[in-house]
Amino acid sequence: MLWNMLRRWLLVAIAVPLAAAGVRRLSDAVESRRGPSRGTALLRRAANGVQQAFGRKPKRKRRWPLSR
Repeated sequence: MLWNMLRRWLLVAIAVPLAAAGVRRLSDAVESRRGPSRGTALLRRAANGVQQAFGRKPKRKRRWPLSR
């Protein structure tokens, strides 16, 4: 039972965020080569949805960049 809980925790804590980052990176790579499309937008939306489902805020651009 302990191993099942540990396996589940590892899946949620490590594998899911890595998968979301990989999907976002794939979307960026395809978009840089072929331009924006419905498929790349869908990939990015899926990555944001996974991050929100597991308690992480989606990446967003800063409104006022800090310049020091």
